[in-house]
Amino acid sequence: MKTFRPITSVLRYKTVEDFSTITASGGYRPLMVVKKKWGGRNNTGSITVRHRGGGHRRFYRIIDFRRDKMGIPAVVETIEYDPNRTCRIARVKYMDGERRYILATVNMRVGQRIMSADRCEIVEGNCMQLQHIPPGTLVHNVEILAGKGGRIVRSAGAYAEILAKENNLVQLKLPSTEVRAVPENCRAVIGQVSNADHMNTVIGSAGRSRWMGWRPRVRGVAMNPVDHPMGGGEGRTSGGRHPCSPRGMKAKGLKTRKKKNLSNQYIIRRRIKKKERTVA
Repeated sequence: MKTFRPITSVLRYKTVEDFSTITASGGYRPLMVVKKKWGGRNNTGSITVRHRGGGHRRFYRIIDFRRDKMGIPAVVETIEYDPNRTCRIARVKYMDGERRYILATVNMRVGQRIMSADRCEIVEGNCMQLQHIPPGTLVHNVEILAGKGGRIVRSAGAYAEILAKENNLVQLKLPSTEVRAVPENCRAVIGQVSNADHMNTVIGSAGRSRWMGWRPRVRGVAMNPVDHPMGGGEGRTSGGRHPCSPRGMKAKGLKTRKKKNLSNQYIIRRRIKKKERTVA
């Protein structure tokens, strides 16, 4: 992380990433597409995600989450910055000449050789089926359904640990401390996702949030009753009810998980809440 001399009140706490691991200044244009901004709106124009809009223009990098180029070795050409995700990405070139973007691992370097196969060497960056990875190994970009591509454990610094194998299922301990079972024929990439220091970044200024596409938040109690259930009242009020969204959805403690969710059967242990974790 890079810090600044505190010559202003903003720079006193502001931190940025040093980008020391990046080896290329720009992206690979054949693997980049224009990213259209929706400002948090759906296909009918209604705002479904609040406080979004503006921000710097971005190109989307097409990431290979499937890692389905089986049995063909690849060499890491560059480690690049991706404005659309928290981790770094790596551009790899396969022996047949094709180039793809993948998620970079912590120790990935230019010139490193990687491979995707049902079973291959236990080396960081290789992709293989979970049934062939020994317990205790750290993995990321894990599939939930075989062949559908990695769906979980993809953010900066994330990793899942293989705990046990039984009944054609592999038990994974996720970053949220949840223990989840995944079919053994699903594939995962060995290693921890890069840029683990991202969690220590301090935005430091309102303008930097606007560059990232985040618009200001306004407290519900500061609004009028027509705009928010907690608005209005004579003088300054604290709301007079439990915190909620502008549509009345409770913000604390309301369970929204569907009772007939088929993935419940694969959850072996629920994630530990922060209060329980500190007491333990």
